[in-house]
Amino acid sequence: MLYEMIAVVRPGNIAEVKDIALTAGRLILSHGGVVRGLTNWGTFLLTKPTKKHQMRQDSGHHFILRFDASPDVQMKMRKAVAIDPRMIRCGVVKLGKKGTLGEICAVPGRVEWRKPAVAEMAMIRIGEDA
Repeated sequence: MLYEMIAVVRPGNIAEVKDIALTAGRLILSHGGVVRGLTNWGTFLLTKPTKKHQMRQDSGHHFILRFDASPDVQMKMRKAVAIDPRMIRCGVVKLGKKGTLGEICAVPGRVEWRKPAVAEMAMIRIGEDA
């Protein structure tokens, strides 16, 4: 099945982000899965402050990992990543299922951040003020 993991790591050290992504990728590959892509979105403010591992976090480094794996491998990977004290939050979403190749073959590995939409909203707000 095709999954997408959206992970938020404590900000400040890109090596920690790489290490967590590598750990997740190695676990997927060692159990017969396929990593389709990894996208680094950078550091953003969280929607609300979060307390994780006795630390208050206001922002986090976001990355997305797309992979094909069995449900058991996905659960193992999510549990292994979630117990890491450097992680703030992690979520996994199923994008497609086995047997429907036409549905998932067109899904790219890279997930782009939609910056044009933000620019369009800024232009609309500027037009309203005039």
